[in-house]
Amino acid sequence: MALLAACGDGGTGAGPAATKAQEQPVSGGTLRVGALGRASAITRDPHGTQANESDYLIISLIYDTLTVPGAAENTAPRLAASWKADADVKTWRFTPARGATFHDGTPVTAEDVAWSLRRLRETPAGAARLPGIKADNIRTEGGAVVLTSDYPNADLPLMLRLTTFVLKKDTKEVAGAPGSGPFKLEWYRDGNARLVRNDAWHAGKPHLDAIEVKIFESPQAMANALLGGQIDLASNVGAVAARTAATRPDVQVLRRPDDMAMPIVMRTAEGSPFADPKVREALRLAVDREAMVKQVLSGYGKVANDVLGTGDPAYAKNLPQRARDLNRARQLLQEAGFDLSKTYQLRTTEDISGLAESAALFATQVREAGVRIEVVKEDSGAFWDKTWLKGDLYTTYWGTNDSVLFYASKLLLTGAGQNESAWSDAEFDQAYKQAVGTLDEAARAQALRKIQEIQHERSGYVLWGMADGIDLAGPKVRDLPTLPGYGRVQLERVWLAR
Repeated sequence: MALLAACGDGGTGAGPAATKAQEQPVSGGTLRVGALGRASAITRDPHGTQANESDYLIISLIYDTLTVPGAAENTAPRLAASWKADADVKTWRFTPARGATFHDGTPVTAEDVAWSLRRLRETPAGAARLPGIKADNIRTEGGAVVLTSDYPNADLPLMLRLTTFVLKKDTKEVAGAPGSGPFKLEWYRDGNARLVRNDAWHAGKPHLDAIEVKIFESPQAMANALLGGQIDLASNVGAVAARTAATRPDVQVLRRPDDMAMPIVMRTAEGSPFADPKVREALRLAVDREAMVKQVLSGYGKVANDVLGTGDPAYAKNLPQRARDLNRARQLLQEAGFDLSKTYQLRTTEDISGLAESAALFATQVREAGVRIEVVKEDSGAFWDKTWLKGDLYTTYWGTNDSVLFYASKLLLTGAGQNESAWSDAEFDQAYKQAVGTLDEAARAQALRKIQEIQHERSGYVLWGMADGIDLAGPKVRDLPTLPGYGRVQLERVWLAR
């Protein structure tokens, strides 16, 4: 899983979520932030899989990515100041931001960026994080980083928003290695950290003196800490905590629509009980989406339609909304010869608020179509190691919900490194390559529509709803980021009122 969105001002998306009228930002102060995580899932590698939001928050403030999602455009500059493609849209040149330095004072060079991208590409999920880019096709030329794709890709800058964190070339000890982001690491202890302002940050001096990150294993514990004044910000705390805090006049409740997808993954490969498209369609029809949004999300969200990327301007809102139809679900299961005498396991974790609850309600709902499901809760470490990308039926969660193509490249293409459902569809692959291989708007729109139609019809996902992202903040916190997904961890423009 992964969570990506925006940062900063000047088009990068950290809007004035809580700024009071006529107030001007002031410098100073320490922001105390709570974030979800479990000790068993801690990682400090910027190119590893960050199952903990606490780790991702810390890493995202220490290290820069090349690009970020923006408020005005889907892709905005970050460590890459600019980019340009050759005429064939296969070779791209990215120029590092002028004046960018690591926290030890050394300049960020194209060689550092290229080395970091090659390291990222060689991780287990590297093919998904840099789709179409092999390590041998990452080089430097004239102060720029040159990436050559296996196929024309007009959206490569957008694809680079996921974990393209830059380290110094030839870094041996990753934990604690200097980054080039807005904050520097002062100390790290068991998932908790203190970060201090990087006065030399290339995108402008942050307002805060420091950010202290505290890890919490449950949303309720984090919300209680906020209500008790022990932290200033409860990040991505979830709907139940928001409902509890809604009546408190001293607590700000920030909602970010289209923030989080929590789909059910059905493995489509041969040998899986869900390999038959009729079975997958039956499960999609067995879900009561309105009830899921009401009960799992406490109404803090909206019904979805089995297509990832609901925040994309190109999202196909006019696709027929799939509704519950138990009779049709039973008929499809019968036609597929699905074994209703068995009990099937649905594996989940409690990594984020509502995830395990969604699994339990899903199991109850599909029982009405005759499908018996046992929900198995797994420790975070075991889930991501043994179930994710391998299981027949499991929950997952994703942010960065502003791009249909982002999800297509990461999760749905044949052979994609994070193809959670082992889905392979030649017609989908062709439509994707048509969409990313042209700058012609009409042809692109047609291909994007086709991508969504195919996904809606026969993919391995039950995307029943979209959760609002919810942060709780104390009364002095100002200018919290408002974009969904990764946007919530871009805190460099936040300030504290006196």
